[in-house]
Amino acid sequence: MIWRVVATGNTMKKKFNQVYQFKILLKDIRPPVWRRIQVPETCTFWDLHVAIQDAMGWTDRHLHEFELKIDPTGEMDVRIGIPDDDVIADHVVLAGWKLVISKIFSREHNKAEYTYDFGDEWTHEILLEQILPREKGVVYPLCIDGRRACPPEDCGGPPGYEDFLEIIMDPRNEQYHEMLDRVGGDFEPERFNAKDVFFDNPKERLKALRD
Repeated sequence: MIWRVVATGNTMKKKFNQVYQFKILLKDIRPPVWRRIQVPETCTFWDLHVAIQDAMGWTDRHLHEFELKIDPTGEMDVRIGIPDDDVIADHVVLAGWKLVISKIFSREHNKAEYTYDFGDEWTHEILLEQILPREKGVVYPLCIDGRRACPPEDCGGPPGYEDFLEIIMDPRNEQYHEMLDRVGGDFEPERFNAKDVFFDNPKERLKALRD
């Protein structure tokens, strides 16, 4: 077994020497929407989930799940997210807050899929690009790059987002004002600035989930 269950805690504050650099690509969207983030080697998959949510611009209102292939044949799956004993499924979901990323991700096992919102099915390709030494004075997690705005929540997945963009680009469309009202009156699909990303405390968000 290549993963190890670790004690729940705020791993983002534990001492660490390395950072994992990930590129997160939102699939089935053109031009691409992506982010590049760096997180401590001590962070759990829950911490990584929160960092992805904050970097992408999602609001964490829906369920999520990581899926990883962990053997050379690509047939063995690990599913990581929020376990639900009341849901009958054909696979086991491991608790993200009990698994540290460095116990599963490596240079050999450097890819995963991350799905957010099982209704809209926002699927992200997660690629571990580098394992780097920690830089003194840098606060992690850190978003260092990215492109394009995150699609609005509950817009219908990639097909719905295409329709949304078509509507807001045409002021003559009868749904133009309705769609803009849903997103606060303004939406710029090409806008993204890594400096605007604010990372929430994953420990506090987990506490809110459990409460």
